Amino acid sequence: MSGPQYNELCQSLPATVPFVGPETQERAQGKVFAARLGANENVFGPSPHAIAAMEAATAELWQYGDPESHDLKKALAKKHGVQSENIVVGEGIDGLLGYLVRLLIAPGDAVVTTQGAYPTFNYHVVGFGGALHMVPYVDDFESPKLLLEKAAKTGAKLIYLANPDNPMGSVQNAAAVQGLIDALPKNTVLCLDEAYIEFAPAGSAPAIDISHPRVIRFRTFSKAYGMAGARVGYAITHADFAKSFDKVRNHFGMNRAAQAGALAALADEGYLAETLANVAASKTRIAEIARANGLLPLPSATNFVAIDCGQRAEFAKAVVAALAAAGVFIRMPFSEPQNRCIRVSAGRPEHLDLLEKTLPAALEQAREALA
Repeated sequence: MSGPQYNELCQSLPATVPFVGPETQERAQGKVFAARLGANENVFGPSPHAIAAMEAATAELWQYGDPESHDLKKALAKKHGVQSENIVVGEGIDGLLGYLVRLLIAPGDAVVTTQGAYPTFNYHVVGFGGALHMVPYVDDFESPKLLLEKAAKTGAKLIYLANPDNPMGSVQNAAAVQGLIDALPKNTVLCLDEAYIEFAPAGSAPAIDISHPRVIRFRTFSKAYGMAGARVGYAITHADFAKSFDKVRNHFGMNRAAQAGALAALADEGYLAETLANVAASKTRIAEIARANGLLPLPSATNFVAIDCGQRAEFAKAVVAALAAAGVFIRMPFSEPQNRCIRVSAGRPEHLDLLEKTLPAALEQAREALA
């Protein structure tokens, strides 16, 4: 009996996902991680008001979510000083990136990003047949200059820049990002991923300007708001660009309880400030643990710390594996030379106690394995 007749593009793609989830590793190991510090989740969780709103909404889950996300869009527009028609709400930034690529990229169209930057964007581009063109990091920073040069050379329809950056935690200042916007080629769209912007220092993001027809900025409730499992992201852009998402988005893709939770989280600015302080304290301790073990923590404008192990990727990979065996889940960058690092997400004190306890042995195991 013959199977489905996959199209040519699908047949050319590997059966893979951008990230292997910690649950997959837990099933393989037969035990749950004691410290989950690898997925850049916010372990401090959502606002209690958001939790209460989601709990209250569960009685109404027999209803679909509002396909327009009207109330949430209105609140987001007020927060950012724009209109509701400038906001697109979707299933996390990952879902919105897929819609963006579907809107813009036909097979063979050029797309520019940084080698080793957020891989889910690449996953969508390749999935729709786009041609990825990569530029290198410059001193662990994504380079607006190199992105622009590559876009001009390739005639790219889309540039991706994450600011702050994942996986290195570095950040451009507002002037550098604005320079990229001002110099965009006339047929190129800038996808500005600001998933971690709440953690960044003041002056990292240029002023929001929804008059530019080819700039779209993505933000999320997964990081600072602690709602990664709820899958709520949004975009800020020109009204015409925002309206175009109605052509391709899943109109009933938003979870009703998640919509309620995001709305409540947005209103609880006090809890957000508390979370930002907790993350900052956690990052300070991660850096102290790294230095105590002879490693170099890199400056971070996110909710994680990239730690330079000072050796080749095989060493970092061995450290990740040894920590996993000891119950600590972390990750590492995929591409050279950033893969000399490990990456540790902010955690609660008890999680960092375990990291502090297990890291010396993990480093020693890695040294022995590569001796």
